Amino acid sequence: MGEKAVRTEDAAAGDKMGAEMRRIDSLNIEAGKVSTYDGFHRAKHSWKTTLSLAIQSVGVVYGDIGTSPLYVYSSTFPNGIKEKDDILGVLSIIIYTIFFVPMLKYVFIVLQANDNGEGGTFAMYSLICRHAKVSLIPNNQPEDTELSNYKLDTPSSELKRSQAIKKKLETSRLAQYVLFVITITGTSMVIGDGVLTPCISVLSAVSGLQQSGIKSLDQSAIVWISVAILILLFVVQQFGTDKVGFTFAPIILLWFLFLTGIGIYNLIKYDITVLKAFNPWYIVKYFQRNGKAAWISLGGAVLCITGTEAMFADLGHFSVRAIQVSFTFFTFPTILFAYLGQSAYLTKNPGDVATTFYASIPKPLYWPTFVVAVLAAIIASQALITGTFSIIAQSLGMGCFPRVKIVHTSEKNQGQVYIPEINYMLMIACVLITFFFRTTEQIGNAYGIAVVSVMCITTCMITLIMLVIWKTSIFLIAIFFLVFISIEGIYLSSVLFKFVEGGYLPLFFAAVLMVIMATWHYVHKQSYMFEVKNKVSTEYVKQLALNPDVHRIPGMGFLYSDLVQGVPPIFSHFVSNIPSVHSVVVIVTIKPLPVSKVLPEERFVFRQLEPKEYRMFRCVARYGYNDLVEGPGEFEQMLVDNLKEFIRNKHVMSEGNSKNSYEEEIQFIQEAMDKGVVYLMGEAQVVAEEKSSWFKKIVINYFYDFLRKNSRQSGKIMSIPRSKLLMVGMTYDI
Repeated sequence: MGEKAVRTEDAAAGDKMGAEMRRIDSLNIEAGKVSTYDGFHRAKHSWKTTLSLAIQSVGVVYGDIGTSPLYVYSSTFPNGIKEKDDILGVLSIIIYTIFFVPMLKYVFIVLQANDNGEGGTFAMYSLICRHAKVSLIPNNQPEDTELSNYKLDTPSSELKRSQAIKKKLETSRLAQYVLFVITITGTSMVIGDGVLTPCISVLSAVSGLQQSGIKSLDQSAIVWISVAILILLFVVQQFGTDKVGFTFAPIILLWFLFLTGIGIYNLIKYDITVLKAFNPWYIVKYFQRNGKAAWISLGGAVLCITGTEAMFADLGHFSVRAIQVSFTFFTFPTILFAYLGQSAYLTKNPGDVATTFYASIPKPLYWPTFVVAVLAAIIASQALITGTFSIIAQSLGMGCFPRVKIVHTSEKNQGQVYIPEINYMLMIACVLITFFFRTTEQIGNAYGIAVVSVMCITTCMITLIMLVIWKTSIFLIAIFFLVFISIEGIYLSSVLFKFVEGGYLPLFFAAVLMVIMATWHYVHKQSYMFEVKNKVSTEYVKQLALNPDVHRIPGMGFLYSDLVQGVPPIFSHFVSNIPSVHSVVVIVTIKPLPVSKVLPEERFVFRQLEPKEYRMFRCVARYGYNDLVEGPGEFEQMLVDNLKEFIRNKHVMSEGNSKNSYEEEIQFIQEAMDKGVVYLMGEAQVVAEEKSSWFKKIVINYFYDFLRKNSRQSGKIMSIPRSKLLMVGMTYDI
């Protein structure tokens, strides 16, 4: 909508008033106070701070990739090892896969595409949305670009290529839909990863009991023990994971030390010549020797890079340099030693490939390693579960997911959240998958598709960022895209080959989540457009002020709407049903922005509606996708404090207004708040128009209605006390 939308509302109040509002907009005043803000993640840290963050990152970021040695070889050779050189071939594949994808692509390229220090699929999407107007909901406001975290280091417009692509994105509805679908596909796949990680990590760790010599433990017992651990893992989620880095880092550090020590021990004891696998020619010979079987085995080998996406997704808790240091100098060599040691052991004991990890452990270290392995598997699962909560919270903020309750689990770290509904859905899914699939080989088939699909999506989005935002040389872009899409494309073709053997699972999860997210976002957008078309006219508000049948009652009313301009149709519906209006009315819009966080100082923007004496205000409260809306008490106080500041600045900057006049106005606002705040919300029932197609009617009247009825109401989401909540129903025909 942009400037045109702003002018539409200003015109309703008169050109003179419009000019005054633009001049005294509270955002301009507040933004001026914080124009030098640089942000924690954009600041340069000392090496001491970087090393501290690097150590913490080990406990949060690398649990998944660090537990991959538990199951990679058993998944790669499900039918056993035929030749010794096959071990060298697979080892060479693992070495160069880890080098090219996590190390080269993610650590040194993808991490640079962060959004003010935040990573992940939504971060890339928001970055693109800020440089090109590709958002599907037309609620853009020019003043949003003045936010500290919104400011862009806009590249030079001299390069025609970038401008041409940007123009195509902004004018092509198809391109915008494709970008949105790619984003929610990647998001859905990461959530699917969050379902499969606990299953394969815990099951593979617990399977070590079969090597302990306890004869009564068969596969059924292993499954039931794994299920019990998974249930316990999800039950304790409600208590949160405060201080994750310092709590988990020692355990994961110990786990990596075990991996390194056991790897070096096996390398020296069994066959140090496996170091020959650093020669990539062994990959060529492996494919020449095995053909199609070698290609199929890639579906197991790719599991060596599970959790790679976590380096990017969890970037917000650390820094680019910290992740680069911890992976390059610690994680990378550690997991290489683990695979080198396992390969050396298998050259002498190829029959133990199904239990490679536990079979290769020296007997004195078996039980300590088993305990640490189980703990590491739980931590790896924990990271993906909490990551799923964060992704759902981001999706909710972007209007892409049904309303759910978000619980803060940490007073210090706003990013740590808990979602009860999602937690127990994940638990049920994990238990069912573990119970019915039973082995890591079958779960691995599903796991690979989720992992590689997200990587392919990241490659495509990074390429677009290179084209539009970074304006990288087309030669370098071509090299990046062709190299990584080729590697990931080959892996994707391999994991898809095992579609019927469990590979369908993440695609099923992703399809269900995509349908839910796309449907919710579509109806959300159509509802917004309905409100835009049916806005209450300013003439109606003026007539309302003169209507003696509409009573003013003491107190302050917060009327919620998605509209960022004008008066929503639900207001007239309230008045017609309850012919009374509070002494002060604030039309509040909670607006998500394509930024990670919005500073509290820049949270609110106000405008006053005519007639002034009616004391009716518009308020847009801006939140980034990693911000969470405050509780009612704190939100009320913040809003009223900022409203007072707006009134004060408005009167100071307007001619002919004395100090006493605005002090009286502020006093009136405070008295209204003291008499009580009431939240006015419309519960809109959305139905398809009669002339709509049968498909649209099914989607809106049945599927969306089912989602709406089974999601939480807005009042419950915001934890508004029932005594303060007033709701009126309304039907939107879209």
